[in-house]
Amino acid sequence: MGSWFQSLRKTRERFADALKGAFASPVPDETTAEALADLLITADVPLRLVQMLSIELEKSASRKESLTATFRRVLINALGQNPPLDWTAMPSPTVALLVGINGSGKTTTAAKLARMALLAGRKPLLGATDTFRAAGSHQLKLWADKIGCESVVGATGGDAAAVAYDAIDAALARGCDIVLVDTAGRMHTKEPLMRELQKVRAAMDKRLPGAPHHTWVVLDAMLGQNAVIQARQFHEMTPLTGAIVTKLDGSSKAGFLFAVRQELDLPILYAGLGEGMDDLAPFDAAAFVDALLDLDESK
Repeated sequence: MGSWFQSLRKTRERFADALKGAFASPVPDETTAEALADLLITADVPLRLVQMLSIELEKSASRKESLTATFRRVLINALGQNPPLDWTAMPSPTVALLVGINGSGKTTTAAKLARMALLAGRKPLLGATDTFRAAGSHQLKLWADKIGCESVVGATGGDAAAVAYDAIDAALARGCDIVLVDTAGRMHTKEPLMRELQKVRAAMDKRLPGAPHHTWVVLDAMLGQNAVIQARQFHEMTPLTGAIVTKLDGSSKAGFLFAVRQELDLPILYAGLGEGMDDLAPFDAAAFVDALLDLDESK
């Protein structure tokens, strides 16, 4: 599995010099502080958090706390609590709906989550409601066969809500206890497609009252702040319970995760640290911040 340190290289390098300059003295001078703030913002760290950091850094001397320790403390606290998912403790059946725009990595993420469930001793089923693209459903079926789990695939042009209903129906019939439903990629600005998600949710609840129990948005880290805008739109249309971040290893704007946590109050569940099947790691706020600040390469 890729490491946090390796995966955050691009974001870390983007403002490494400013961080070193800020941490070199007990209190950063005005020029260094401004440069640091500008670079944090370009890494898509939210303005409110940048302002909070500036205030806390000014107070660090009176607290007898190093600038590095202050920076680390504020950033970790800003990420809040992101408790890891315990697949073994999930009720049977548990249904999770994955949403996101085209190209965010939903299908591959669904497969990786199913593999995690399998390794935890659960019996997952993958549901492919992407009826817009034949390739989308076909890809999920290939993944299901590869990792050895059940699947339900919708026909091209079919009703996505009906496929979601059938996926839960099949899971109950086959004794599957984790249902992961992949949806078609849709732009957050296209209201008819967004409203289809409500139909999908209604169909799932009809077959199993209370489903989906989780709705996770899959965000492409390469998009930075734009991913936050997308998540907000999805959140308004279909209440989200968590975020999964893909392609973190290729992004120089990993600071947007602070906005996901602060502005949307969504726990960050997993982060993609590479392209392998086991490179979806439970989100670790301390490891993320330490890698961002170049504090300990071993992490």
